Amino acid sequence: MSAAVIVALRVAVTPQVAFTAFTRDIGRWWQSHPLFQLTRKGDGMLRFDPEGPGGRLVTRFDDGAEWEIGLVRHRLPGERLAFGWRLPSFAVGQTTEVDVRFEAIGAETRVTVEHRGWDAIPQSHGARHGFELMLFQRRLGEHWRGLLKAMAERI
Repeated sequence: MSAAVIVALRVAVTPQVAFTAFTRDIGRWWQSHPLFQLTRKGDGMLRFDPEGPGGRLVTRFDDGAEWEIGLVRHRLPGERLAFGWRLPSFAVGQTTEVDVRFEAIGAETRVTVEHRGWDAIPQSHGARHGFELMLFQRRLGEHWRGLLKAMAERI
């Protein structure tokens, strides 16, 4: 997986507080986007389950249905979180990965999201909406920037 969307935002809290906001509170700040919905039903309510090591990112819908988005591959509180990102419409073997880093910069924390692997998802796939990779990644970057801003507003 080589092609990546990288977005960073500074928040006025410690890395540990930012990490907790990202993980424990993801269901409060996550916002669905028409181009990047997890399913046709929307995104549901995201959460890490369990919150600690060995967890997975899941979403639950109003009808009780649940979807596993991806396994947590790396979890170091206050420093780094990496997890798989897989849509229900992906074929077997298709996946992307999200890597989130939390870095103290003075009294602030830089939260950096790197979402990679979209170059392995064909342009014709519904998740890419027919966009060429660069355009798709630009739009996905805008979405992640908005998500980080929503998280920052909740802290």
